[in-house]
Amino acid sequence: MESALTARDRVGMQDFVLLENHTSEVAFIENLRKRFKENLIYTYIGSVLVSMNPYKDLEIYTKQHMDRYRGVNFYEVSPHIYAVADNAYRSMRTERRDQCILISGESGAGKTEASKKVLQYYAITCPASEHVQTVKDRLLQSNPVLEAFGNAKTLRNDNSSRFGKYMDIQFDFKGAPVGGHIINYLLEKSRVVHQSHGERNFHIFYQLIEGGEDDLLRRLGLEKNAQQYQYLVKGNCPKVSSINDRNDWKIVRKALSVIGFTDDEELLNIIASVLHLGNVQYGGEDSGSAYITTETQIKYLARLLGVDGTVLKEALTHKKIIAKGEELMSPLNQEQAASARDALSKAIYGRTFTWLVNKINGSLAFKNASVIGLLDIYGFEVFQNNSFEQFCINYCNEKLQQLFIELTLKSEQEEYEAEGITWEPVQYFNNKIICDLVEEKFKGIISILDEECLRPGDASDITFLEKLENTVGGHAHFLTHKLADGKTRKIMGREEFRLIHYAGEVNYNVNGFLDKNNDLLFRNLKSIYLSICLAKLMEILMSKEPSYVRCIKPNDAKQAGRFDEVLIRHQVKYLGLMENLRVRRAGFAYRRRYETFLQRYKSLCPDTWPNWDGRLVDGVSTLVKHLGYKPEEYKLGRTKIFIRFPKTLFATEDALEVRKHSLGMSYSQKTKYRKMRQSAIKIQAWWRGILACREAKRRREAANTIRRSVFIKGFIYRHQPRCPENEYFLDYVRYSFLMKLHRSLPKTVLDKSWPTPPPALVVVRYICHESVIKTIIDSSRCEMRDYAFLLFTGFRAAPDSLTTSVLSVGISVSSLSDGMFVLHVACEDNKQKGDVVLQSEHVIEALTKVAICAEKMNSININQGSIKFNVAQGKEGIIDFTSGSELLIAKAKNGHLSVVSTAD
Repeated sequence: MESALTARDRVGMQDFVLLENHTSEVAFIENLRKRFKENLIYTYIGSVLVSMNPYKDLEIYTKQHMDRYRGVNFYEVSPHIYAVADNAYRSMRTERRDQCILISGESGAGKTEASKKVLQYYAITCPASEHVQTVKDRLLQSNPVLEAFGNAKTLRNDNSSRFGKYMDIQFDFKGAPVGGHIINYLLEKSRVVHQSHGERNFHIFYQLIEGGEDDLLRRLGLEKNAQQYQYLVKGNCPKVSSINDRNDWKIVRKALSVIGFTDDEELLNIIASVLHLGNVQYGGEDSGSAYITTETQIKYLARLLGVDGTVLKEALTHKKIIAKGEELMSPLNQEQAASARDALSKAIYGRTFTWLVNKINGSLAFKNASVIGLLDIYGFEVFQNNSFEQFCINYCNEKLQQLFIELTLKSEQEEYEAEGITWEPVQYFNNKIICDLVEEKFKGIISILDEECLRPGDASDITFLEKLENTVGGHAHFLTHKLADGKTRKIMGREEFRLIHYAGEVNYNVNGFLDKNNDLLFRNLKSIYLSICLAKLMEILMSKEPSYVRCIKPNDAKQAGRFDEVLIRHQVKYLGLMENLRVRRAGFAYRRRYETFLQRYKSLCPDTWPNWDGRLVDGVSTLVKHLGYKPEEYKLGRTKIFIRFPKTLFATEDALEVRKHSLGMSYSQKTKYRKMRQSAIKIQAWWRGILACREAKRRREAANTIRRSVFIKGFIYRHQPRCPENEYFLDYVRYSFLMKLHRSLPKTVLDKSWPTPPPALVVVRYICHESVIKTIIDSSRCEMRDYAFLLFTGFRAAPDSLTTSVLSVGISVSSLSDGMFVLHVACEDNKQKGDVVLQSEHVIEALTKVAICAEKMNSININQGSIKFNVAQGKEGIIDFTSGSELLIAKAKNGHLSVVSTAD
């Protein structure tokens, strides 16, 4: 926090507690506005985090940001959800006490995203192993599954959670996440059968229709068109541009696999059965009894649910009545049958959701672990028309607000007591009076509702309202049209009652209260949740050390950068933020441990600068006296200093800013700099010496290694015949020479300026005569090294002399690739057989060798069309050369030898 105080005029306060005018709602909202415009979406109220939904991606959730907040004191860095997550984690590890993070706010404020960020933080920063990684994956993948089955598009949010979720993240003794457990609350099952205009059913239905494979949909009896299903078109909004149902379906299927759903056939059967139930239609007989007109849907339902079709039809058109111990089946009319169908659909989906949560819990189960709980639940809801659902949700938030204030006051009081500071009682609005109005036995609203549902006779929503007027009509927080004054009656309906919650006034329409309370769906919701689960939730939260995240949405249009002050003021009120700030500021605005305070401000007092060697409390006392703190401005506790007014802290901060400039060129700083420079030079010299010693040692070891190696032995034995001692050296010498020769070949094949081969290459030296030609080194040409000697049978003993004698005229060769050449021999008598006509695949190598041996390098004639040669006894022969596609040698009609060959 301190790091941002110097920039408070630009980005407001990082902590609302430091607002000078902390009782002003205008100042509070203006501080939110300043920070929101700078994309600073997080602000503290003490240890409470206020989060604004930016409706855009911000680069503040990277691995680098996680590392920045990991293991750092809560106030040392700027406000962030990671700071809350890390603080809870470190408290769990060091204090060995379970923690919980309560995330609240209305739909679209970013509660679900906040809980995701907490899970991601633990998944990435906590210790891991193969098993732990599996658990992390399952924890993260539980989110898309629960969102698919529990979230829906509403008017306020395209991905609104329509259930409350409490998740325990379980950690082992090493601090690694090893399991989890989820408790779900208040699933809005009425959405299964009805949606307001512009809203959708739960995501999973649309994902299945849009993304399901053709074979799967065929098996489920579904069509790839959401318009065909009554439960999906009530809100007239089957498609939403911001939602990709097809892609989300793939994500959900993958998540189910990670969690452990090896076969999701049963789950999908149930989801499909709900859609088929919605398409069950009724007709009416003359007697008024209902009958089913859509037999196809019954066939699908019987197969998907695994029940008898006849029994199912009867259940959808009759109700069971027990009279005098006998069971009777009474037919339903069309309206009653439709209600029974819808009730069954809601019950099926509700139980499926509970089963799904239990399945996820089974894959995450772990015992004997420390936990951090995450509560993501509906925020306070006020709509134009508020029914039984909003009544339950707002009652829950009323209880959470009561807990919030109690725990906040409790933590403040405990801190003061631990520090030995006198606690001054704080006056605050205690909403216990509202909770009692709703839940008190025999005379609370819930008890009256139960009693009216069980009362014999013609009970209705209106009789329930009348009963409320008679029983709680005099309550200060209850009002109806009948009890209101003339001005209020104009804006209140006759079927409404008003509750004055801590967050403000809400009008509830009683239409449907009795039906929903009688319905198994809402009976479970009311009796189990409101009586047992809510009490259990309160018990869970009270047993843990709480942290709070309050989420605010800046506008209803989900637009980035738009700040709707009226909407935000409403949320600030019903989230109880001003109340929380007032409680926090009732004592002291700022508190820090002595070591932290002294370290930051010690330069402001000569007696504490540069170091304080005594007790910390004495050092702080000396410092604040030097700064001129008045007794009413601060208190010294056992380990902390408490400063009552922000202006006192700001004056200290301003003095520190001035002091920083003077410290920059002070004598003490120069002296410290010189000492640090001298120390650095000594360390550098010492380190250079260490490095030099290491290098010398490395070189000695390398030299010894070389001396001991076979390479040295090979050099010593290099003139000896090949043996184990020199074979590696000789091979290396040959390789080096050949590679050098390869890199510097002579210009022409007749060039004699070749490098001298080493003794190890005696074979190559013999082949090359005086020099080695690169073309003969190639393996394919080495076989021609004696080719010139093999041209003349019987002359191998002395090839050089013989060649010189027989080759006195010259050599003729064609320009084609026929491989033929003529050796012209001087004719000394008529018995001589004439010139020699030869053919070779290696004609170039052969001619080169012969020419070198005979010293006739300039006697090679290349002919274009024909070659004349002596046959015998003065006769002359002619060879004609013609270009063609393939080699062909034959005697022509004119007596010439005809050679057809390709051009080279």
